[in-house]
Amino acid sequence: MNSHADDKETAAAVSDEDGKYFDKDGTPTFNIKEDGTVDWYTYSGYRRFNSECHVCHGADGAGSTFAPALANSLKTMSYADFLQTVAEGRQNVGSGKENVMPSFGDNKNVYCYLDDIYIYLRARAVGDLPRGRPAKKDDKPETAKEQEASCMGG
Repeated sequence: MNSHADDKETAAAVSDEDGKYFDKDGTPTFNIKEDGTVDWYTYSGYRRFNSECHVCHGADGAGSTFAPALANSLKTMSYADFLQTVAEGRQNVGSGKENVMPSFGDNKNVYCYLDDIYIYLRARAVGDLPRGRPAKKDDKPETAKEQEASCMGG
């Protein structure tokens, strides 16, 4: 894993492609308006995380006895490392404890929404997004509808 540090300044959105935001390095990021409205991808990531990942990683990425708090992990995990870990899984064995992250590379409900999940967790990690369901969200962009249909086979 590469050394990586994320914070509000690093995660700041500088570009927007049909409602999907990117930071200065071209990494997907979130956009939360002053009134609390989140971009579609942050909202979608919330939904996907809380349907597929929360069982081990806890509600809102807060962690559990099974798996780490991703709302903290993403402060130091790069986008590339996140994608690789979710797709391939990871196994940490040591000090009498075994942690296994299964591979989700074949789960369309995860891999079709990897960016969304990353964006949501990034918003949680740098502290801009409180716990719980975002109260307001932007409409789903056409690009998101097309990508979803293409990936899910619909």
